[in-house]
Formats: sequence, structure tokens, C-alpha cells
Amino acid sequence: MTLVSAKPRICACICTYQRYDLLPRAVESLARQTLTKDRYEILIVDNSPDFAKAEAFGQAFETFENLRYVVERTPGLSNARNVAAGLSKAPVIAFIDDDAVAAPNWAEEILRAFEIFGPATMIVGGRVDPIWQAPRPAWLHDSMLGNLSVVDWGGEARIAAPEEWVAGTNIALRVEAILQNGGFSRNLGRIGSGSSLLSNEEVQLVETIRAAGGKLVYAPDARVNHLVDRRRLTKTWFRKRAAWQAFSDFMMDPDRRTAEASRQWPDLVRYFNAMPPHERTIRGLLFETDDPDLFRWQTGAVYMLTTLALAGFEGVELA
Repeated sequence: MTLVSAKPRICACICTYQRYDLLPRAVESLARQTLTKDRYEILIVDNSPDFAKAEAFGQAFETFENLRYVVERTPGLSNARNVAAGLSKAPVIAFIDDDAVAAPNWAEEILRAFEIFGPATMIVGGRVDPIWQAPRPAWLHDSMLGNLSVVDWGGEARIAAPEEWVAGTNIALRVEAILQNGGFSRNLGRIGSGSSLLSNEEVQLVETIRAAGGKLVYAPDARVNHLVDRRRLTKTWFRKRAAWQAFSDFMMDPDRRTAEASRQWPDLVRYFNAMPPHERTIRGLLFETDDPDLFRWQTGAVYMLTTLALAGFEGVELA
């Protein structure tokens, strides 16, 4: 691959896994950035299991003057991101998914946010708009869009409020902040094609950096469009997502989640009591509804039950 000669200001990175149908579109969006080619580099970390195929596919990008294509044999998104941070020639690395498309000024707006908000800014995240591969279901509540990495906090660029988060498909960090805080946890994050929905690898790192005094900036003009796969637009996927989120949260802080678990029991009981009498068993978690409020409650019940099970139902009183 042709390497950039001057030190770039930002590394635009895609960690990919067998998404050769979607990857070229994401790469093209990075190649069309408003920054001049000497100011940014493109880094592709291919984590696919067929190494020969990955190497061959990477040859298609040899004409990109500021692009490096790296085949990483150790599986796992967290590992791929850590490898990317170690390879970055720039002080800032911005991650985008292989099924996302960056706005032309994406990298420029990320750099602008780092500059405006100063050296204490360690993380910048932007707006994520959905590309619906299938129509949005009527049962999908607005509050559940975050499960699909849809992010729109509104307003202007600012230091993010404590409750405001950014998505892994549009997040940039100072490389030093990644390396000095242990990188993305290999115990979290997804491995493979998606059967596991383990997550929170960027959440944990962001929380660690913020606890150490680093600032998170929300920059809405640093925008990407992200594909919402039709396979995710099912109730089964959302139930699965809720269970894996509970597991991810538990893995990140098991002592805290165990201590909190028993307080979820009354809410779980209320959900089952709201079901028709013949559904007040485990069947209630599969109760068919197109009411977005009720389905949100149902996925919340899946989350609560998973957390309680992981905590061994410690502190639960049946009386």
C-alpha cells in the first residue's frame, strides 16, 4: 500500500469483518473528505477469518494514496481498535463502521471540535442518522433507537452532558488517551459476525477517560449515516439486544450491577402482573404487541431478568 509521507492530523479508521459488499462505500466516503490528503490517513483493519481473501480484497485500494489496509489475525473488535490505535500516524483516531457513510466534512468537523474545546478534550462523537434497509416498525419506540446506534442530541457542539453518549460508529479519540487508559477492553466488544452482541467496550473506555478528567464533546456536524440492517428490525433482535446489554453492563461492573439487581425485582413483577393472566409466566417476555410503549417495557423486562439471573437473584424477597 502507498503510505502517507507527512504526519497526518487525523486517522479515519474502519475495523471490518467480512463486509466486502458494504466496505467500499464506507471507504469511498472517507476518500472524499474535505481535508487534503496530507492532513489525514485512512486505515482499514480487516479482521475477517479468511486471511488470504482479506489480503486479496485489500489490493483493490492500492491506488488510494493515503490508505493502509491491514489484515489483523487476532479476532475481536476491541483488539482491532487497539491495533489501529497503535498503527495510527496521527494524534487523533476516528472510528466509523464498515456499514456507515461519513459526511464529506466529517473528519474536518472532528478536528474542529478538538481545537475549539481545547487540550482537555479527549473524545469527540457526532450525530448518527439511520439508513433504513427496511421500513421502521410501528412498535419501535423512539427511546430504543439508541440500540441501533442512532444519535441526535440536538443543539450545537458542546461538552457532552453526563447522560449524553456517543456511538462507536462515530467516535474519535486522542490516541494518547486510548493508550494511556488501557485501550478498548478485550473482555468486551464483539467477536465475529454478530451472534454475540457483547458491547460496552467504548463505553468503558470513555468512562475511564472522563473519570480521569478528559472531556467528551458532542459535535453534531461531524455526521455519519449508518445502515440499519433489516435483520435488526425484529422483536427477536431487540430482545436479544436487551439481554446482551444486561450481560455487557454486568461484565463491565459486576459488583455494582449485583448490588442494584434486587431493586429491579419489583419492576419485573409489575411487568408480569400487567400481562393477561395466561401470559404471567416466561411467556410474557414473548407477548405479541405492536404498542411501542409495551414493547419497550417488554425489552426492559428481558434486561431486568437477565441482570437478576447473573446476580443469582441475590437480595430478592418473594414474599
